[in-house]
Amino acid sequence: MRSMMVAVVLVLALVVGGCGDEPDALQRDVDAIAALGTTGVQARFVDAATGADRSRATGRTDTNAAEQVSTEGYFRIGSLTKTMVATVVLQLVGEGRLTLDDTVQQWIPDVVHGNGNDGSVITVRQLLQHTSGIHESPPEMTTADDYYRLRYQVRDPRETVASAMRHAPDFAPGAGWSYSNTGYVLSGMIIEQVTDRPWHDEVRTRILEPLGLRDTHWPGTTPTLPTPHAHGYQQFEADGPLIDVTELVDADASVGHISTTADVGAFYRNLLGGKLLRPEELAQMRTTVPVDGVTGMVWPGASYGLGLFSVPLTCGGTYWMHNGGQTGFLTNAGVTDDGSRSAVVSLSATLAVGEDVARSRGFAQLRAVNELVDHALCEK
Repeated sequence: MRSMMVAVVLVLALVVGGCGDEPDALQRDVDAIAALGTTGVQARFVDAATGADRSRATGRTDTNAAEQVSTEGYFRIGSLTKTMVATVVLQLVGEGRLTLDDTVQQWIPDVVHGNGNDGSVITVRQLLQHTSGIHESPPEMTTADDYYRLRYQVRDPRETVASAMRHAPDFAPGAGWSYSNTGYVLSGMIIEQVTDRPWHDEVRTRILEPLGLRDTHWPGTTPTLPTPHAHGYQQFEADGPLIDVTELVDADASVGHISTTADVGAFYRNLLGGKLLRPEELAQMRTTVPVDGVTGMVWPGASYGLGLFSVPLTCGGTYWMHNGGQTGFLTNAGVTDDGSRSAVVSLSATLAVGEDVARSRGFAQLRAVNELVDHALCEK
């Protein structure tokens, strides 16, 4: 296994989209992520003010084939979906169809209850900001056997919520911060109650179609990815093998969509550029609270708004971003405060974090991704 990993790293030296013999800064950062053992990486930087649009990639689409990673490849965006869901909720707020202070109980009665959970005191804002206190259930896929057993399982949102309700809250609503996928599953359910339509249809008609994002899709129960795409690999345990986890059914309102670096960047530039929300709702989205725990370790100084992180730039100021980790894929999207510049990087392998988080390859992978985004947005 060790010799196989050495061979993979050597193959990763083959670069797609480089600039002559001397790679540019974006290519160097892509290569640095690959050198950690990531099978494939693609990244795109866009500066709308200058018209710059640069994409770089490295690695192979499949460890058993020679095809190189495409800069136009599709991937699972994971939690970047949360920003889309938050945007739809805030559009509904702007239309007067609900408020951020509405409670969960008002829209979906008798769903959040038991073991100290109480939907009558949890607000829509708290769901979107991860301040509801709802306990995050442990991930189901922690081993390769789990993946093979569960990869085609269709998850009912109410079952996801019921699983979380088996635990007491982590804290009283509004009294802390803790990342909660369940909070966004509930947000999707609220969208459906307000609009009488599936949450992903609202994302499509309110965001994807108006912006012309034709390469962004909600896959539903389809486990495969469109072509072209790289295979996704998951390292379930430190120093363990990379398992091909490309096929997966996992499309709820916390992680749902498939996209490309071009579409993802366009979404975030338009959002921060004021094209999707009125100033009042965009200001609410950008009103943040501090994060803590492992999240604070990965993004020092970060805070969280409604579906968006605010992260300090090394060159001064802040940028807005979201990370999306979904079995086999890892994505970061960052955009400047005015929406003019975006940097998106997608990895087709996620490395294990392990018990010693700060010393793990998975942690190093996350930090290298952050450095790419920071370097690109700070570029003179």
